[in-house]
Amino acid sequence: MISADDLRKEYGDFVAVEGSSFTVDDGDVFGIVGPNGAGKTTTLKMLAGLLDPTSGTAQVAGYDTAETEMRNDLGFLPEESPLYEEMTALSYLSFFADLYDVPGAVAEERIHETLDKLDLEHRERQIGDMSKGMKRKVAITRSLVNDPDVLIYDEPASGLDPLTTNYIIEFTEQLAKEGKTIVFSAHNLFHVESICDRVAIMADGEIIARGDLAELQDAHGETTYHVYTTVEVSDSVRENGQYRRIVESMDAVDETRTLAEEAGGDVIDIRTEESSLEEVFLNVAESRSHSEG
Repeated sequence: MISADDLRKEYGDFVAVEGSSFTVDDGDVFGIVGPNGAGKTTTLKMLAGLLDPTSGTAQVAGYDTAETEMRNDLGFLPEESPLYEEMTALSYLSFFADLYDVPGAVAEERIHETLDKLDLEHRERQIGDMSKGMKRKVAITRSLVNDPDVLIYDEPASGLDPLTTNYIIEFTEQLAKEGKTIVFSAHNLFHVESICDRVAIMADGEIIARGDLAELQDAHGETTYHVYTTVEVSDSVRENGQYRRIVESMDAVDETRTLAEEAGGDVIDIRTEESSLEEVFLNVAESRSHSEG
């Protein structure tokens, strides 16, 4: 389990993170989203024990983040992950396995199994000669050489081509199914929405909304109803030989039904549309902007 209690990080007079509190249950995937400068990376680095909080506390896998033992149960992937470019992928990963005292045969099997899942073929190639996507796969494999229970990933698919991005997102989903506890940040909210159990939205160093997608939709989203009719009614548009009217309440759905019947037609379909995480995020950000304005 991961827990953060009133985490705060100051750099002089600048507050990078203020009052962040959340928990992540074992086996859950927790996403942290927000604009650049929101405090996501600082929060993840405090969880990983790379930054000491100015105040507040955090625990990962039963350890305080200041305890060095915690890192044996943690895999951390920073947004920018410099690698030893003169080494091959296999020699680099074996080197890190040695640092964690992973037995040679276990390390070799684990490394190749992970690289197979990530579809990385050129394992004897020097890292400096690899593409950005290939380097990212090596960095992800490095985060798993010690078989950690908890993974903290900062923008795991940042700046990658769509194919590589899909490999990494699908691999992250697979890790979650295997029982890993994962915290990660991402700008692509579709990816966050597709794999996260719960999400925290950050802005200006603060968590301004949190919950699972249903909770966030209830609190900050909108539900619309797409009513399809056989005849034209007020505010409808023609689509594929039928008419679609978008309304925001069940009363308006009933009104549409009445209008269609009065025009000699019928309602043939009603589809409910919920706000996406991106729409929820924009609503939360807009609401915060108005409250501060």
